[in-house]
Amino acid sequence: MTRTTLHRFIAVGAAALSSAAFAQNAPPLPMPLPMPAEIAAPKDEPYPGTLRLDVDATDIERHIFNVRETIPVRGGAPFTLLYPKWLPGSHAPNGRIDSLAGLIVKAGGQRLEWKRDTVDVFAFHVDVPAGATQLDVEFQIMTGGDGGEGRVVMTPEMLNLQWIAATLYPAGYFTRRIPIQASVKLPDGWQAAVALETESTNGNVITYKTTSFEELADSPMFAGKYFKRVDLGMTGNAPVRLNIVADKPELLEMKPEHVDAHKALVVQAQKLYGSHHYDHYDILLALTDRLGGIGLEHHQSSENSSVPSYFTEWDKNPDARNLLPHEYSHSWNGKFRRPADLWTPNFDVPMRDSLLWVYEGQTQYWGSVLAARSGLVTKQQALDALAEDAATYDNRVGRSWKALLDTTNDPITAARRASPWRSWQRSEDYYVEGELIWLDADTLIRDLSKGKKSLDDFASTFLGVNNGSHVVATYTFEDLVAALNAVQPYDWTAFLRTRLDGHGPGAPLDGLARGGYKLVYTEKESDYTKASTTRRKVVDLTYSLGLVVNRENKLTAVQWDGPAYKLGLTTGTQIVAVDNVAYDGDRLKTAVTNAKKNGTAIEMLVKNGDRYRTVRFDYHDGLRYPHLERVEKTPDRLDQILSAKK
Repeated sequence: MTRTTLHRFIAVGAAALSSAAFAQNAPPLPMPLPMPAEIAAPKDEPYPGTLRLDVDATDIERHIFNVRETIPVRGGAPFTLLYPKWLPGSHAPNGRIDSLAGLIVKAGGQRLEWKRDTVDVFAFHVDVPAGATQLDVEFQIMTGGDGGEGRVVMTPEMLNLQWIAATLYPAGYFTRRIPIQASVKLPDGWQAAVALETESTNGNVITYKTTSFEELADSPMFAGKYFKRVDLGMTGNAPVRLNIVADKPELLEMKPEHVDAHKALVVQAQKLYGSHHYDHYDILLALTDRLGGIGLEHHQSSENSSVPSYFTEWDKNPDARNLLPHEYSHSWNGKFRRPADLWTPNFDVPMRDSLLWVYEGQTQYWGSVLAARSGLVTKQQALDALAEDAATYDNRVGRSWKALLDTTNDPITAARRASPWRSWQRSEDYYVEGELIWLDADTLIRDLSKGKKSLDDFASTFLGVNNGSHVVATYTFEDLVAALNAVQPYDWTAFLRTRLDGHGPGAPLDGLARGGYKLVYTEKESDYTKASTTRRKVVDLTYSLGLVVNRENKLTAVQWDGPAYKLGLTTGTQIVAVDNVAYDGDRLKTAVTNAKKNGTAIEMLVKNGDRYRTVRFDYHDGLRYPHLERVEKTPDRLDQILSAKK
């Protein structure tokens, strides 16, 4: 309800309750105070003047961005500044207003007192004196120093500047109608990459051409001491570039075949979508274990961080190479084609996430497909990754109470906080379970059309329209169904609703069956899984003992209603010993194997807080790791999906 409606509700309710109280000669009951006036709703009209934003990003030792803004105003009128709350790509109200400090507002050299809105704490009200033509604003953005205060975005070697986190903007206007010119001062000798057009460079200060606040907010920067740019080719007349910053200069070294795989990503994306919606595209990639992790989409760029050895130990990191295809695909799916209820006129109007199973789920699908088609991963690695995904969600017991569609609310309700019972609580399952739904749809289209059509046709006709246009094209569920029917007539409403609103049992795995494969479990990890668990230093026994152990010998996941759950084990529990010998990951796996061979129980000494106890696993089914097994005499549709387009 609006604040105006609430005022009326309060007034009527207060009168009724007060009358009743006095009628009974009782003391008056407490009543709520009226709400303050509502903040001006955004209007689709031009802002009168151009904002100026200057960011000093040189204080890397203290991890502070120092910001100055000049904002044109009309004198003699109240004015409201907003800090971005609802962040694109996060799909949630997680703007870090707590990071803003030292806010000073002046007009004509005179300091003006600001007042924070008591309802929307992201809003600051200022009374502009008569005759004033601009506000001079300064503040600091205090970023995390060790990860405990938030994501680390500045290190001695690199930084990640998100303009959206370093700007206040005027209320009452669509962000696309607010002109702004930005500049940044970088540490000496650093190079930067950003999807903005440079106007001038003066020493270590870069000034960018005037753009809209919407586009500025969608164009973050990576900058660093150790920097490399690689041209990946063209989509039409638009260049695509890979911009890399690293903790050490030697991490920037790459082999020709690694460059070729990234170039092939651009080629295969163009063959899939048949269009582009950018003047140029900049992939920003940080090879680091110091900067905070990120994978975030933008219309003409993406922010990505990966393991430092992304290039130098290529064979050890296949699971790290699905990120770039995913975020690149978002330029088409999510940034250009966007759910209508997810698009908002500014960054303080609430988003609604009901179609994230398309925005993220189908992007997850295309990211996996393009990784294989480009050679960033081998076909076998792609199959092994899909086996992991299928097994995870086929064992997602929380489906029994929480439908997939409700997980689209998780960015708001859970905000990616760690959960003690992920398999039961569910969290943002629309990503990978969404991927399985779109594999299901792809193989179904191929089956019904006898191989003449596929989801590739949907990608080109739905996501690839309006070649060269930057203008966001929104859609609804009904638009999506109509587009699928245009590719292959079918009851797509029922198909989707069954998978979005149902409770299983099990994940939607029909796509595997139609693709010519089935999910099986063996006692041997796939090379893909082993590379991942080895690098992360974890022991994953999800499908046997129902637990995952990290490098500190602590449980990071416990499968709901699995063997470990039934013994009362929880996340955070530390394994001290296995069968009376100090814990070791290989020793634990050997114990699981021996329990199957000999019928013996597995004994563990565990510690939780200051409490020790011994638990006995009466489990005898051995190690279980997921794989995809080819089904003989069935169409090899999944192999076709993963093969490069000619």
